[in-house]
Amino acid sequence: MDTNRILDVRKLSVSIPVAAGMLNPVQEVSLHVERGETLCIVGESGCGKSLTSLAIMDLLPKRARRTAEKLELAGEELSGARERTMSDIRGNRMSMIFQEPMTSLNPAYTIGNQLIEALRRHKKVSVNEARERAEYLLGKVGITEAGTRLAQYPHQLSGGLRQRVMVAMSLMCGPDLIIADEPTTALDVTIQAQILHLLAELQREFKMGMVLITHDLGVVARIADRVAVMYAGQIVEQGTAKQIFNAPAHPYTRGLLYCIPVPGQTKAGEKLGAISGIVPSLVGDLKGCHFASRCPLADADCTASSIELRSAKSPGHIYRCRFDEAQTSKVSFMEAL
Repeated sequence: MDTNRILDVRKLSVSIPVAAGMLNPVQEVSLHVERGETLCIVGESGCGKSLTSLAIMDLLPKRARRTAEKLELAGEELSGARERTMSDIRGNRMSMIFQEPMTSLNPAYTIGNQLIEALRRHKKVSVNEARERAEYLLGKVGITEAGTRLAQYPHQLSGGLRQRVMVAMSLMCGPDLIIADEPTTALDVTIQAQILHLLAELQREFKMGMVLITHDLGVVARIADRVAVMYAGQIVEQGTAKQIFNAPAHPYTRGLLYCIPVPGQTKAGEKLGAISGIVPSLVGDLKGCHFASRCPLADADCTASSIELRSAKSPGHIYRCRFDEAQTSKVSFMEAL
């Protein structure tokens, strides 16, 4: 067993019954996170990023069904774990930072009450010890006058401070893994940068694994060690940040990168790239490549049967496409506008 591997997921799928049939928003997703590593899951809205994280935490809606060939946290298999076991693990050995801190924090309780409860739920410590831990971590995440803040309610804090409180809460029990689901979405650009820098700093200090879910490739470039690109419920490419940005192998990844204006290179008034078409419905069975209807390279064989992940030239770099890298490297989305 690899003692440095914090999270190991193999063929994770989620299905949800809806009026039109069976929705399959997450389809055989495989990923792993090493201790001290940041894995960024990137993709457009609705691709299955957040549901993947909720499936790992076992926080899916009641109607949803989760299956996995393997779902290990630090060597412990969780796919068949009882709710009590998962309740003991969540917030303790793995924590989650949600998108909107105002709805994640209980408005009826003080910051101190919520931080102290998070620790005492899992650890046998006194109220005073929990309070000391809370003050220490609030200081660590850059909140001044931590003792005073513990007596305040969420509505008395700004969005940036509330998100820092959520980061501190996720660290209360010293978890092995943190899952951050677009933690900077509701914040302005300056605060976003501060929170991202804070997460990276704390991860190095506490040697945690981190899964960061985002649709912002700028965030990915700054913080990721490895990247998993999702499209329509599947991982279509996975590799190091350098591999993904310097040598993208999947047409969808290339399309995402084409859409980003480059400072100093993209001229004012110049057309940006765009991926034409729409994401296919994930209700029922979708044969072949999920990106085929939007891909300039697609032919009849792309939709005939399922497309498996294949190895790219660089070790550890995989992508889901019939075509080799020499062919996908010629794909351009600049004509799409």
